[in-house]
Amino acid sequence: MERLIIGASIGNCVHVAGVLNFLRLAEEHGYKTKFLGPAVSIDYLLDAVAEADPDMVAVSYRLTPETGYNIVARLKDAVLERGLDSYSYIFGGTVPVANKVKELDFFSRIFNGEEEIEEIIAFLEGRDYDEKNIDYGDNLLDRLERKRPYPLIRHHFGLPSMVETIEGIKEIAEAKVLDIISIGPDQNAQEFFFRPEEMDEDEKGAGGVPIRTEEDLRALYEASRRGNFPLLRSYSGTQDLVQMAELLLKTIKNAWCAVPLTWYSILDGRSSRDLVTAIKENQNLMKLHGERDLPVEVNEAHHWSLRDAHDTIAVVMAYLAAYNAKKMGVKTYVAQYMFNTPNASSASMDLAKMFAKKKLIESLEDENFRVLTQVRAGLTSFPVDQYKAKGQLAYASFLGMALKPDIVHVVAYCEADHAAKPEDVIESCRIARQVIDKLIYGAPDFSADPLIKKRRDDLLREGEILLKAIKDMGKALKEDPLSNAENLAKAIKIGLLDAPHLKGNPEAAGRLSTKVINGACYAYDYTRERIITEEERIGKIIEEAKI
Repeated sequence: MERLIIGASIGNCVHVAGVLNFLRLAEEHGYKTKFLGPAVSIDYLLDAVAEADPDMVAVSYRLTPETGYNIVARLKDAVLERGLDSYSYIFGGTVPVANKVKELDFFSRIFNGEEEIEEIIAFLEGRDYDEKNIDYGDNLLDRLERKRPYPLIRHHFGLPSMVETIEGIKEIAEAKVLDIISIGPDQNAQEFFFRPEEMDEDEKGAGGVPIRTEEDLRALYEASRRGNFPLLRSYSGTQDLVQMAELLLKTIKNAWCAVPLTWYSILDGRSSRDLVTAIKENQNLMKLHGERDLPVEVNEAHHWSLRDAHDTIAVVMAYLAAYNAKKMGVKTYVAQYMFNTPNASSASMDLAKMFAKKKLIESLEDENFRVLTQVRAGLTSFPVDQYKAKGQLAYASFLGMALKPDIVHVVAYCEADHAAKPEDVIESCRIARQVIDKLIYGAPDFSADPLIKKRRDDLLREGEILLKAIKDMGKALKEDPLSNAENLAKAIKIGLLDAPHLKGNPEAAGRLSTKVINGACYAYDYTRERIITEEERIGKIIEEAKI
């Protein structure tokens, strides 16, 4: 039998967001709810209580503490007078109002907005909330289930010294503002952890924390064992990928594997691996995690957009990343969508690109392949001005919620000025959380916008043309051309997959020119000053390559 909660804002209070959010969360956990409205009179509320016989009555008041006290005092007297004191009454309001109302000793539970979502859920489920013993979930899927309908919050963190990073992780964990801390190792650790003799110690701490030993990793994990016990995650490195993966699983219980498909190679200079070798090693790492039923994220599509590839290539690479993960036996796939990349992308065109990616990626779902949606702001989108940067963070968080994410990767607003300190991480997560709270139960449906739909469909059509060209190029192969390392490397070499920033790269064509027009990134002919269609672009490449 469904339990019933009646909710209302009482007196002259018209603020209903808090009580509505509570009622919606209650519905997520098996309750039937009835909302009476704003500024409800005491008599109307109690008439409804007497008629409906609820399990709980949720009362909200968010104006001045003194007025709130007087109204609740009248409510208490009326409840006793009408013999309705057998019901459970709970209260929600601002901190000052809640503190004042406590003096009346009337409500069985008072919420002031400072509670963790886990605490509210525990209350609704009839469980005692013990901050010290609460089970947040020690893996990605368990944590997701415990926090629904809210997405998990992730943030990158790594300072140029181990001591600073350890203390920072402690501070972040105690703040309980996020669910996953992504450890950012320095470049030496990513490339040469197992080859310390090749490290350039003059670059110690460049780009992240200088992890040098297994004990360092264990110390980072131990630092996180407090507060809300956030999961840890780290990149797979750019060399010795299997060794690093095993070490990360053993030490920090790596929440999920993060690996590219084509990058961390000669393509970007973060490793000396040739492209074919890099693709094969990256695929092998996906396979390793797939065999162990561990989640995998393939960091691929946004690397092309960061190098100004046109939107069609970004969409295709998002699909190929997921396709290869599935081909390697991955069962839980974390699909990352980086917004504001290129930086000149408009909101509508950015969303169109993401909707196109999402449609293609989720077309791969079946009983053996589950897709989780992770959104984030673009790395290069943050201005130096810190006030503007906070606005950018809120804007990117708003756009990301349109994809109904499972994970929100928060990028610190200070990204363009300095590496995020603990206080920057905490503040950035709180900004993002406010946006999430406002949208979790009712974001606009941008997918219905005609302009966005048209651009999404155009990208899907052009994406199919590009995917067919890659398939056709490898049709003589015995292996699947979309997962064959040599075929994918060839697609980059001849320019089917290309980006302006790859000019001069020995593994790429580097001939593509692009331009952002009305917020969308197109292949562009600067000589004739016109957009190049994908049919035209591919036709020319195939003709020149004599395929």
